[in-house]
Amino acid sequence: MLNVIRQPAVLNQPVVDPAAWTAEDLASDQSWIHPLTESEIADLDAAVARVEERGLDILDITRDDFVLSILGDRLDEIASDVVDGRGLSLIRGVPVHRYSRMQSAIAFWGIGLFLGEPVSQNSKGHLLGHVADLGGTLKNPKHRGYQTHDMLPFHCDACDLVVLMCLHPAKSGGSSRFTSTLNVYNEMLKRRPELVAELAAPIYRDRRGEVPEGKDPWWQLAIFNFYEDYLTVSAGGTYVRSAQRFEELPRHTEELKEALTLFADLCNELSYDMEFLQGDVQILHNHVTAHSRTEFEDYPEPERRRNLLRLWLGTPGGRPLPPAFSDRFSHLKEGERPAGGVVVPGTVYKAPLYPE
Repeated sequence: MLNVIRQPAVLNQPVVDPAAWTAEDLASDQSWIHPLTESEIADLDAAVARVEERGLDILDITRDDFVLSILGDRLDEIASDVVDGRGLSLIRGVPVHRYSRMQSAIAFWGIGLFLGEPVSQNSKGHLLGHVADLGGTLKNPKHRGYQTHDMLPFHCDACDLVVLMCLHPAKSGGSSRFTSTLNVYNEMLKRRPELVAELAAPIYRDRRGEVPEGKDPWWQLAIFNFYEDYLTVSAGGTYVRSAQRFEELPRHTEELKEALTLFADLCNELSYDMEFLQGDVQILHNHVTAHSRTEFEDYPEPERRRNLLRLWLGTPGGRPLPPAFSDRFSHLKEGERPAGGVVVPGTVYKAPLYPE
């Protein structure tokens, strides 16, 4: 897998790409997992302390403020592998068990600045987000999955990279699952090549109430997008099916339904599963992976409830994205990379330290 050299991606031909890994590849070669060394942790401690001493607000911290003389080079290498290589990474050992809530947020934000640029994750303008059960349910089309304890179907987010740091794991459940969507495409091409075309055409998706200015409550994007010799996959089965609640949109054909079902089944079949440990930082490239989560049960004590900090990041100069991606957003300037997160009328950027 490490020696795979990307070849131009062409519709209806197998994709050769370092991000087209299998679960067996990840299990046999775990160079994508990066346990922090004592010197790297000390470097992180010092960077956090400097920012804290200056009293900077999370949103005001820049990469120049977060100097990592030891860990920085490793983070640059990780970023390169995530964006241009296999599309994922796991950093282990951020000492959140001895950090305050603010220190954990500073450390996470600082690490994120070495990977990309934070963008808004929801209509509330959260640049620093939380994955925690707020009592929502996926049955409500206005609720997002990260606000629930439900099992989440495989999906990707409206940004280039999604980064999660575990502050507290669940009492039980909540396993993280992810799959290479390039590998899913290759497998679908082997098994049911006639269904690939169904997912390579534009498909309506539900914005689930987060509607940018001047946009409809739905938008269109293919799942398999071939552009500038790259395959970019936008997995969004829940939002695709949810869009059928709008009567004015065309009904799904039996072929499209079959293709969506096969895509979801392959994501499950070909996935890699891991348990979040306290202090883990998981980094996934949304254009080449899809992720999921098993249902979880929380501890009764509020301070022990499952809580993951989350960043959505844009990566300037990253994987080429077809123009259709831009319809997801309304706030982008002409020619700006379409990885700008969720911005709706009245959005004010925030970095809450606790779920809200």
